[in-house]
Amino acid sequence: MLDINIRYLKGVGEKRAGQFQKLGVSSVDALLRFYPRAYEDWSLIKKINDAPYAEKCCIKATVTYDPSSRRTRSGMLLYETLVTDGTGLLQVLIFNNKYAAAKLKEGREYLFFGKVDEDRGRRVMSSPEIEGINGFERIRPIYRTTQGMSSKHIEICIKNALSLYGEALEDCIPQDVRQRCGLCSLKEAIANIHMPLDSDSLSKARRRLVFEELLLLQLGLLRLKGRNREKTTAIIKKDYTKEFCKTLPFEPTGAQKRAIEEAVLDLKKEQPMSRLLQGDVGSGKTAVAAAVAHTTVKNDMQAAVMAPTEILANQHYNTMKSFFNSTNVKIELLTGSLTSSQKKDVKERVKEGQADIVIGTHALIQKDVEFKRLGLVITDEQHRFGVTQRSSFADKGENPNTYVMSATPIPRTLALSIYGDLDISVIDELPKGRQPVETYQITGKIRQRAYSYIKEHLNQGRQGYIICPLVQEGESDLASAQEYAKDISANEFKDYKVGLLHGQMKTAQKDEVMEEFAKGEIQLLVSTVVVEVGVDVPNAVIMLIENAERFGLSQLHQLRGRIGRGIYKSTCILLSDNASEQTRKRLSVVCDTTDGFKIADEDLKLRGPGDFFGARQHGLPELKIADILEDIEVLKEAGSVAREILENDPEMSRSENAELAKAVLKLFETAS
Repeated sequence: MLDINIRYLKGVGEKRAGQFQKLGVSSVDALLRFYPRAYEDWSLIKKINDAPYAEKCCIKATVTYDPSSRRTRSGMLLYETLVTDGTGLLQVLIFNNKYAAAKLKEGREYLFFGKVDEDRGRRVMSSPEIEGINGFERIRPIYRTTQGMSSKHIEICIKNALSLYGEALEDCIPQDVRQRCGLCSLKEAIANIHMPLDSDSLSKARRRLVFEELLLLQLGLLRLKGRNREKTTAIIKKDYTKEFCKTLPFEPTGAQKRAIEEAVLDLKKEQPMSRLLQGDVGSGKTAVAAAVAHTTVKNDMQAAVMAPTEILANQHYNTMKSFFNSTNVKIELLTGSLTSSQKKDVKERVKEGQADIVIGTHALIQKDVEFKRLGLVITDEQHRFGVTQRSSFADKGENPNTYVMSATPIPRTLALSIYGDLDISVIDELPKGRQPVETYQITGKIRQRAYSYIKEHLNQGRQGYIICPLVQEGESDLASAQEYAKDISANEFKDYKVGLLHGQMKTAQKDEVMEEFAKGEIQLLVSTVVVEVGVDVPNAVIMLIENAERFGLSQLHQLRGRIGRGIYKSTCILLSDNASEQTRKRLSVVCDTTDGFKIADEDLKLRGPGDFFGARQHGLPELKIADILEDIEVLKEAGSVAREILENDPEMSRSENAELAKAVLKLFETAS
């Protein structure tokens, strides 16, 4: 019944259904799960003389005279009246709303909801929401809206849906779990999240729905983790880490050694490894992955590395070649830009087992790529691939070990929800000799000084980046990368070789530009965030980020990671003309530390988890009501219950878990 199309619900129809569709609501079930974005508490009545200024509040008062009207200088029709609750007088102003003014009658009592201001010693409320006193002294939901549809109309539709279909709501959380965890029923939760009886009922409803969402998420992730993990044929007998480390031209850091050890311990188990290697930019993740791949290869198996772009695939190929230069390990590169005959030859060598390590892009997961004995699958920047892509890569072998690398530092609490199907290793120290990048924030007033500073570095034979947030002209008042590059090439940097890189360029064009930059043929590269995860150019030492306030802190840190990769001192300049205190505070976080994990924590606090890392790009479900930051205790509790359920019923086939299994399946189906 709940799957019924929303257009058949009383008060909706074809036109409204189209508007609901824009909000992602197409069924009655989706409507009931369309939770309010905020609430207005009309049950908390304030006295006129006690009402706080500049804060929304509800006042119950009697109209002293029917509203009078007059035209303002700007031509608007202004209605005004005085209301009283016995403690004082409140002037009520209504602009251009004849209907609202007409319902106010002298001597009658109403509820007025809005902000109280002061004007020449008199308390004033402009354009308040007005309701009669019967049935409106309650907490009211406020919904996300779309053009032509008000929050009030959505509230009416949800009320209709609850009265008609509320009884059809199936509770997916087993009764014993609800009792142990003190959770209300689903019917009660859905009713009180939309029309709470009081703040206590609202709190209980929210906790129940947050718990359910986080329980389903973690059950799904744990099952992903457990899927195909009964046994693997890719078990290593011997650890060759010491042999590999002797070939390196540097001594691995303690964090690198620890990460390698954690992975090798996994490789010795009967269950396949499923691990995330998290490390800051330049922390040496590739060396760790190479060590794990080396041990796999020495145990007569193949390893494969998949990167999101050809640029990164080429970089991994060159880096791995240098690591294995003095060994007999055979490395192949498989990308879309190879000719048909080249691809055919590489695939043949992979199939025959003549290739030990294969590095490539999405080309690796095509059906005609076969491995002789795939033992290890390494995915770089996995958040750029969906869960489905990762599993189809792993399907190339018999439950191979999977290793995911990410240069995006994620607070552990958030990592638990995003990468809950993986164990986590963290590289939390930089290799010796790496100089921290000095970072400064400036305004456009000293832009020319910043340009001069960039020229100084270019004149010394170094290279630099200028990062712009937008590509196309007209998106806002910000200059696009294309216009920006054209402008500085004709003016300030006319004597220098300026290049341009942006996301709308074809892959071959991007690769060509990055190759020219890597070779030193381009001195200054104007780019959008495409270089956030890009090639290693040790000669690039200076970066200017335009409109820095437009980026997240972690993104700024990722961009900054493109410089300071060589022996030269490097500088990052954050340019912003946004004078707000919050912007200054945000940008100072990046200036004060080069620790990506500290920055990620601050980013999470300032922006909230919804903006930090879009779950959609992970192929994971979107959280509708839970907030990872606020609900960390519920996350832990739900995680504990999820593990307990799967320990007792791994397939979730028992009758008490039937609805839970269906709900998990539905949640992950909508995300894929």
